Amino acid sequence: MKKKVLKVLSKLCFAFVSVYGLNLILSGINIFIPINLITIALVTILGSPGILGLVAVYLLI
Repeated sequence: MKKKVLKVLSKLCFAFVSVYGLNLILSGINIFIPINLITIALVTILGSPGILGLVAVYLLI
């Protein structure tokens, strides 16, 4: 049980850092992905494809 909780927490931390880092990198070209519960959950569940999906959705809208 403890290992599963730690695994989920590490994925959440990775998702937050990934979205924040992406915002820092893409701020030069005026792309901003909001950091909220939905985006963090999406990146936690899907990983890297979730990040690419968020950028694709932002560019399509």
